Amino acid sequence: MSFLLEPVASTILAAAVGLMVGSFLNVVIHRLPKMMERGWLAECAELRSEPPPQTEKLTLATPRSRCPHCGHGITAVENIPILSYLFLRGRCSACQAHISLRYPFVETLSGLLSAYAAWRYGASWAGIGALIFIWCMIALTFIDFDTQLLPDSITLPLLWVGLLLNLGGTFADLKSAVIGAAAGYLSLWVVYWAFKLATGKEGMGYGDFKLLAAIGAWLGWQMLPLTILASSMVGAVVGIVLIVFARHGRNVPIPFGPYLAAAAVIALFWGKPLTQQYLGLF
Repeated sequence: MSFLLEPVASTILAAAVGLMVGSFLNVVIHRLPKMMERGWLAECAELRSEPPPQTEKLTLATPRSRCPHCGHGITAVENIPILSYLFLRGRCSACQAHISLRYPFVETLSGLLSAYAAWRYGASWAGIGALIFIWCMIALTFIDFDTQLLPDSITLPLLWVGLLLNLGGTFADLKSAVIGAAAGYLSLWVVYWAFKLATGKEGMGYGDFKLLAAIGAWLGWQMLPLTILASSMVGAVVGIVLIVFARHGRNVPIPFGPYLAAAAVIALFWGKPLTQQYLGLF
């Protein structure tokens, strides 16, 4: 009984923490691109020797969360993950404007994946690392869906944290992690330039290179083929569905980051057995 208590307790705790982090990730997804845009505008103004645009201070902590329709400040009771959305029936308590389903979806996704990570790895460095990795993948996925941006403020620290964790071989040995970071970046860099030279168009952004480099730093170069293959397959299927059923124009770009992130989580949890089964076919 004592053997079962620790994984069960850690799983429940991780689920609760994951729900709360998921609520914060919604803030990151919404605000970080806006903060980046304001930073770019301020830099442009500085280059032109102009005063920076006068805007309200925006950080991940300030101002307080509020309804984008009426400006109603979100109270603590209205900010409980999932429960508040259900209690409010998906509407603002002040103006009754609809609240996007994305908010409880991100919270639920974060909670479920966090719980599984705790069950899989337990209270260990691998467990803590898996949580950080998952939360970053969730944030990058939805930011890329919205803006086709993969912020350096997430991808680059993620890369270095992965290398530091693997100093002790948490997910891969250090040599595999370093090679994974380099191979992850260079593999997509080569694809990018081959496509650009062949078509004159940019097939992906530099953020995709950095994201795959971070994935390689965490999981080692051995997981890169699986990650690229799985992300390409999922991306192709989703792209075809969007074109056929959602009338998504062929010339409208589809972000690749979300599919890399989804494939990376698959590789984190099931990469080794999947790779072994694939190699066993030959």
